[in-house]
Amino acid sequence: MAIKLVVFDIAGTTVKDDQEVSKAFQAALKKYNYDIELNQIAPFRGYQKTVAIKQILLVIENNTDKITPELISNIHQEFVQQMISFYQHGPIDPLPHVEETFAALRATGVQVGINTGFSRDIANTIVTRLQWREKGLIDHVVGSDEVELGRPHPYMIQKMMKAGNITDPLEVVKVGDTGADVREGQSVGCKYVIGVTTGAFTREQLEPSNPTHIIDNIAQVIDIINQ
Repeated sequence: MAIKLVVFDIAGTTVKDDQEVSKAFQAALKKYNYDIELNQIAPFRGYQKTVAIKQILLVIENNTDKITPELISNIHQEFVQQMISFYQHGPIDPLPHVEETFAALRATGVQVGINTGFSRDIANTIVTRLQWREKGLIDHVVGSDEVELGRPHPYMIQKMMKAGNITDPLEVVKVGDTGADVREGQSVGCKYVIGVTTGAFTREQLEPSNPTHIIDNIAQVIDIINQ
């Protein structure tokens, strides 16, 4: 059965991330008097950011009564501002072979989707800065705030499938750098769920999630779907 859609994560999968996402989490939490090391944030990467913030607070705040929806919202708003500012003005580059892989997929009629634990405003900032729509490299963008629940739930990918007139998940591939990405693809029933080692998780950290493949170079996606 031919693959019709490949869905890629953003930070750490298709866009270079020198811990900028974790640093933004760290700064947003610091504004509200919470100190956390960068390595403590990594396990929460990939999830919808409000969910990630709540989970981080549950680890570092002893008084759970303080973890209110208002606090989570305030920290998230600060995180969004940090990220948009970085992606508008800071160094931003696609990871090696990403744009060539997008182009190769679309040249064979495969739709390319981008989804993320970021809200749509951050995703739009990245896509606009890299001019991926203008270059004709992507078909779909979905942020975690556009669906009922973000990763590891299936809704972002299902939203793209609906937009692309795809009903069979065995015609879909998911590619990402975190355990949440892998579980998202599994929850949809994607034919291939591919972990990449270019971002937040190492090969050893991805293995327990049981992706169908773990790759070090995103160009290998082409070989996998053509096998």
